[in-house]
Amino acid sequence: MDNISSYSFFTLTALDDYSTSSRITIFCFALSGYCLTVFVNLVLIFIIILEKILHQPMYIFVCSLCINGLFGATGFYPSFLYYLLMETNVISFEDCVIQSIAIFSYGGGEFTNLTVMAFDRYLAICRPLYYHTVMTSVTVWRLLTFIWLYPSVTALVMLLMTLRFPLCINQIDKLYCETWILERLACQVDTAQFVISGIFAFLIVAMICFVICSYIKIIIASKHSVQNYKKFMNTCLPHLVALLNYVLWSLLNVTYVRFGSSTVPQAFKNFMSVSYMIPPLVNPIQYLVWSDSVQYQVSLSYWSLA
Repeated sequence: MDNISSYSFFTLTALDDYSTSSRITIFCFALSGYCLTVFVNLVLIFIIILEKILHQPMYIFVCSLCINGLFGATGFYPSFLYYLLMETNVISFEDCVIQSIAIFSYGGGEFTNLTVMAFDRYLAICRPLYYHTVMTSVTVWRLLTFIWLYPSVTALVMLLMTLRFPLCINQIDKLYCETWILERLACQVDTAQFVISGIFAFLIVAMICFVICSYIKIIIASKHSVQNYKKFMNTCLPHLVALLNYVLWSLLNVTYVRFGSSTVPQAFKNFMSVSYMIPPLVNPIQYLVWSDSVQYQVSLSYWSLA
């Protein structure tokens, strides 16, 4: 590691201005948020796993989305809670690298999950006669491989490209480590890094465009059929809200990373930096509330236990 970075630790300066009482208050809210996130995601995951009627491609991808949300939340909350409780802002180089990979993989995994879910709903509503022919078990496994492999490889490549050069600064004005921040701390960057970053950014934009086009066609198809409209409201609307939810908070996070200003209050910058932790909490709740099939299975499970 010494050949990669001249620092063995980093200081998260975003926590510098918080008093002990403020840290305790934030710790309580953060711990509650983490526990609630884990709870609602695990409830939805176990409902989908235990109920055979939900063993369909759509709910398998929803389960994958929840697992990714747990992965992202676990990449952030435990270390953040530790810093608040121990009143330390120092993170080791190795821990920073691991956290960067986890958070970057989570972010990419959200886009791949939502893209695959849009493709699944497009086939189900706009091409129903081809759905079972195309969406076979082999196709589902291939799509799941894409969902998890693409963000993992992307995170690893981006981090290795960044860590080729020594890091000249060891202060991070954020509550956690991530690849984009480490890139800004590097002593230099080269053309290859810009090209690879541009390719990955283009692929993310392409996924977003694909999802938008898919939902436009789905909405058009839903207008001409009562059955398609009911299917859209029951299965597609939660997906669409999940997409808008994640894109909104991602834009806030990117805005903070790229255009963060010293004139902006630190508390607001901290909120923008952790806004990506809102989707893992909101997504499973909306599926539990809006999906009739999930609601029915939750009710059956509740009354069987009661």
